[in-house]
Amino acid sequence: MTRGAGAARPQRDLVDGEWARCAGELDLVLEDPATGLALGPAAATGEDRTERALAAAEAAAGDWAARGDRADLLDEIADALEPVLADIVRLEATATGVPLRQTLPLGMIVTGSFRLAAAQLRDGTTEVLRREDGRAVQVRRLPWGPALCLVPWNAPAPMAAHKAANALAAGCPVVLKPSEYAPHGTQVLAEAVAGALAAHGVPGGVFQLVHGDGTAGARLTGDPRIRAVSFTGGAAGGASVAAACAAGLKPVQLELGGNNPLIVMPDADPGRAARAAVDLLTTLNGQWCRGLGRLILPAEIQDAVLDEVARRLEALRAGPPLDDSDLGPLVHSRHRALVEGRRDALGGRVIAPTKVPAEGNYLAPALVTGVDPARATEEIFGPVATVHPYATLDEAVALANGTGYGLEGYVAGTDEDAALAVAGRIRAGEVKVNGSSVMSLHLFAPRPAWGASGLGEEGTAETFRFFTNPQVVGVENAYALHSRDDLHSADDPHAGDDA
Repeated sequence: MTRGAGAARPQRDLVDGEWARCAGELDLVLEDPATGLALGPAAATGEDRTERALAAAEAAAGDWAARGDRADLLDEIADALEPVLADIVRLEATATGVPLRQTLPLGMIVTGSFRLAAAQLRDGTTEVLRREDGRAVQVRRLPWGPALCLVPWNAPAPMAAHKAANALAAGCPVVLKPSEYAPHGTQVLAEAVAGALAAHGVPGGVFQLVHGDGTAGARLTGDPRIRAVSFTGGAAGGASVAAACAAGLKPVQLELGGNNPLIVMPDADPGRAARAAVDLLTTLNGQWCRGLGRLILPAEIQDAVLDEVARRLEALRAGPPLDDSDLGPLVHSRHRALVEGRRDALGGRVIAPTKVPAEGNYLAPALVTGVDPARATEEIFGPVATVHPYATLDEAVALANGTGYGLEGYVAGTDEDAALAVAGRIRAGEVKVNGSSVMSLHLFAPRPAWGASGLGEEGTAETFRFFTNPQVVGVENAYALHSRDDLHSADDPHAGDDA
């Protein structure tokens, strides 16, 4: 087998405190995205170790939920991650093809997730209500139990950190499974997490790492010892996870795909609108659920915006992710073929002036014009978006909402009030006006999803709450029905007196 310049490091899983090289291999050969050369087969955790991981998580649940120092331990995990953060972001770049200049800022999510979870835990998980008689009623947030965190390949370590930190803060043992396409950064993260916990005598079942594909995810999701599942990924995988959780009556958190619109207002500056469009088309090489799906333009300025988009695309520097590149390759040749096939199936005219290297998994970012909106309703998950002109704002909003997804929306315009009014009509969990970053509008704003884009809310506070279930406890001193003794006492004022 031909290997790329940097062979993949051995994949190891972590089960009940013990690291071991994965025994299984998948029908997937990992690649160096920049060259397309093979690195070796993706690995899978064996059935025996998967079973052992589930048993260890269940055994650790009670003690971990009872520990009073979880917040301190989460801060120590963040400290342990700081020295390896540079290694993690480089591994994420080389595995996914995303330029290092983009994975570097995302790296702050890795440590920040643990510090934010610790802070929320210190704020308390019990709310006290007062009855009319003055008695206290406690609303406690208690952990579900062992939690499964299923992480995609486009920004694996930040998403793994977000899910795992909040589950651990809530008191849930964690079984973490990254995508088989990009496991290495998450493995380094897991080494730091496990080391920090082991230093304080935390049982190995509290945090575990397993590898595998969708079959492994289904095996774990369906096991009754897993009490809650957080999944980020594609719609098909999300539907399977949801079905398994429904069968087991267990809570599930799903962040799925999007076919996100950018509505350009009639008063928008064509240059600024084009900048937003190119950002949304090429961030993470277009491999992100909140990227651009449909560019919705006023007919009268369509040509001006598209000319400016083409100019910006032509100026992009495409190259290896560790170079000073604006654009990198797609994660794998399989995914490149999938995105290219979806682009070609649209028909229409392709605008793709970016020059990309001949070798590797590169794909020039493309806008496709002349496509029937009815054929542009599905997520592509790559640097491809369709273009749709409109005559009225009502038509623009209808185009924006003409899909089953509802994850993210964008509006570009000079008059912010008018743009905000249009934003409020877009059926999506978050809508940004004059913005195109990967960050949420506010650190503590929820990240909801509508329609086929997911189920439940994610967010700094929302993910922490997801891994808990409320329990209400208090003294009532009241009864729904009278007993016979109560009735007799009411008839005889001397009943109960001593003889």
